[in-house]
Amino acid sequence: MKKLLTGDEAIARGLYEAGVSFASAYPGTPSTEILENVAKYDDMYAEWAPNEKVAMEAAIGASMSGVRSFAAMKMVGVNVAADPLFTFAYLGINGGFAFVSADDPGMHSSQNEQDNRNYAKFAKIAMFEPSDSQECIDMTKEAYKVSETYGVPVMIRMTTRVCHSKSLVEEQDRQEVPPVLYQKQREKMDAVPAISKKRRYVVEEREEKLKGYSEICPFNEVEMHDTKIGIVAAGAAYMYAKEVLGDQTSYLKLGFTYPLPMQKIKAFADKVDELYVIEELDPFMEEQIRQAGIPCHGKDVIPKIDELNPNIVSAGVLKKQQHGVDVPDSCFVPRPPALCAGCPHRGFFYELGKRKDTVMIGDIGCYALGGSAPLNAKDLAVCMGSAFSVAHGFSHGLQLSDQKKRVVACMGDSTFFHTGINSLTEVAYNGSNAICVILDNRITGMTGHQDNPGTGYNIKGEPATLIDVEAVVKALGIKHVRTVNPLDLKAMKETLDWAFAIEEEPSVIITKWPCVLKKFSKEDKAQFNLDKTPCVVDRDTCIGCKKCLSTGCPALRYDSENKKSSIAQSDCVGCTVCMQVCPVQAISRKGDK
Repeated sequence: MKKLLTGDEAIARGLYEAGVSFASAYPGTPSTEILENVAKYDDMYAEWAPNEKVAMEAAIGASMSGVRSFAAMKMVGVNVAADPLFTFAYLGINGGFAFVSADDPGMHSSQNEQDNRNYAKFAKIAMFEPSDSQECIDMTKEAYKVSETYGVPVMIRMTTRVCHSKSLVEEQDRQEVPPVLYQKQREKMDAVPAISKKRRYVVEEREEKLKGYSEICPFNEVEMHDTKIGIVAAGAAYMYAKEVLGDQTSYLKLGFTYPLPMQKIKAFADKVDELYVIEELDPFMEEQIRQAGIPCHGKDVIPKIDELNPNIVSAGVLKKQQHGVDVPDSCFVPRPPALCAGCPHRGFFYELGKRKDTVMIGDIGCYALGGSAPLNAKDLAVCMGSAFSVAHGFSHGLQLSDQKKRVVACMGDSTFFHTGINSLTEVAYNGSNAICVILDNRITGMTGHQDNPGTGYNIKGEPATLIDVEAVVKALGIKHVRTVNPLDLKAMKETLDWAFAIEEEPSVIITKWPCVLKKFSKEDKAQFNLDKTPCVVDRDTCIGCKKCLSTGCPALRYDSENKKSSIAQSDCVGCTVCMQVCPVQAISRKGDK
């Protein structure tokens, strides 16, 4: 029987069928759903790790112990995990090892647009690129055979389009793979210079063997049609080309893309008049093909910025646009992302945005929206977990240049456990007067409510050790720490006043209130007053000052003709932030007046 699965769901199924025993990940779009689906299989151990480096290291440890293991992350997560990955590439494989890098062409939910295929070449490991859900299953299973046969970590490079698109798959039974019982093998497992120098030669010998495998890999296929144009493509790019060009061209569809099957590419190139390399982002394949002396078109006709689509491929190869539906720009209403109605971060950003001579440094999460109008509270952000250490350097820079400003930095609870602890350690150890704010909404918010070390539950929803944020902060040596309900604007203002008054040392504010979209745990219900009675506007009292609109809540409406505010009852969850800012008390909870 066939099923319709997303690429992420199919990767999870492939892991199950391949007999994988251990899987670890940190959530990051578009990779998140892989581990969420792995957790549904009782035959596999699954976990959310505090960050991608830890997930990679845990999976490496499981592989070294002798079981098939797996790690998943989005492309920027591989930056975090690169340290153990590059060294593990030198060491031996016991149980098969594979990991997913989920790239995000077009930056749908990412801070940059890096092409992680470069990691495969850089680390000298093997790489597969599936183009649909069935290939996600099949290539995942093949990845473990390659890993164990050649003693190599295998990267499965996904993209947003493949991760989240659905296609039909045929499921098979799980293949139980007996573990390789661990035996001490320091000569291939201990990464000290004397051993790594010897292993360096093994890596080069292995790459030559992988080149031979690439030439016979069943996922590197030739499809001959018209020979005027030949297309070399992989992953989603192949699908775009196939949709546009159909049988007008011939194809060399590559599924195993590092090392490339250069002999097969040369033979294919000899059969066509013109060769085009269609790939998303960097000229990864094109450069290698050109270096092999094979003339081809690539980034001269296909852009290296943004996600591809059939229209782009058509314009590049056929020099003509696809015919689609033309919609006037006037039909589109700009809908910039906004913090949800009732978001606990709103009170913090509302109060902070009123501060003068303040530099606000953000991080990666829902709170990235704190820089948007009308809150306008955030100045800058870099990467995940960086806010506090960037704030530390920024604070010292302001002092060295005699600029009279204060620095406030924020990150979420999951981000704090990810790499924020290290970041705060820098602040505590080397000292600055940065005001560090941990926005604890009791869950990993932006990626879809995954548990983390601060929630008290694991990936399967089972009780787990809860690591207390405030206790960790104090253990790091921060002396000035306060926890506050961010939806209480008076308390939030007083807490910021307290932190700004501490001029010589760092301080930490922990805003603590559950994400409004979260399924509340019994602990949430016991600790917080989660009354969701919506607020209403008394139109007779409302003076149309728009003060409530300055909170940026999407539940608020304004009638410009009658100059009155209103609140969409289906959206409002009664956080009362608008009620607190109304100067004439025109807003109340429904039923209170």
